Formats: sequence, C-alpha cells, structure tokens
Amino acid sequence: MANVILMCGKLCSGKSTYARVLASRGNAVILSVDEIMLALFGTDAGEMHDVYVGRLRAHLYDKAVEIVRGGVDVILDIGLWTRRQREEARAFFGERGVPCAIHYIEIADDEWQRRIELRNAAIARGEVSAYPVDDGLMRKFAAMFETPQDGEPGIVRIESK
Repeated sequence: MANVILMCGKLCSGKSTYARVLASRGNAVILSVDEIMLALFGTDAGEMHDVYVGRLRAHLYDKAVEIVRGGVDVILDIGLWTRRQREEARAFFGERGVPCAIHYIEIADDEWQRRIELRNAAIARGEVSAYPVDDGLMRKFAAMFETPQDGEPGIVRIESK
C-alpha cells in the first residue's frame, strides 16, 4: 500500500526541497499548503490566513487518503509545528488505515538564520514565490513551534543540509 509522509520543521528548514527529492525517487505526489495558499491568495490572506490554512489542511488530508488509496505515495508539505498537530495527523491517517510517517527536518540555528535571509532576499528580487519571514512571523513561529521529542511516535529525523 502507498503511504503518507508528513513534513515537519521550522520555516526555511528545507522541507519543500526535501519533499521534492523524495518525490523524484518514485511514485509520489507533493501536496503543499504554502504552494496552494500562495497560488490562491498571494501574500494577501490577511487575518484569515490561519483559518484558510486549517481548512486547506483538512482538505489535503482527505485528498491524501484518496490518492494513497489510488496507489500513489503522498508527501504532505505542511509544517506540523505543534505536537498536537502531529498527534492529530497520526490519528487521522491511522483511523483510515493509511500508513504515515513524519519526517522532521532538523536545522542548526545559524544555518536557519542564513536560509531565512537568503529566502527573504530571493523574494525581494522576485525570484521565488514564498512567504517572507518578518519579525512578526518569527515571533508567531517561536511561540508555536514544538520540536519533536525523542519517543514521539512516527518521527523520522532528517538533518538539513
């Protein structure tokens, strides 16, 4: 049976890049919250951003089950910043008999800051379509992100390169 791989990690840790590498290795499709949100709203979702992300995540979970049942692996590029989100994802797929693993992309703080700067510069030059990481987003992220702990079920640790 096909399975679901859920991407977990900090902003700019390399989740999307890693997802593309995984997808290139075989019969897999990537479903990305950021890609769809940017296509639909650009950076203009405003106060509704988190509501839309929640709705989209629920829709992509359903789509992932549909695709897996069609025999294709799914890579969900969604972040899973909190333990609760990871628990809900495991429960959702487990209740539907769909195998899943959470690939956590670990990144050193200095490399993380470097990538944020590179991403913001690339956005400013119009080279990429992505969310800029400003001080407000950094504060929100710092308040939310919960690093997966040893013993948390289904976690595969990947060192960002």
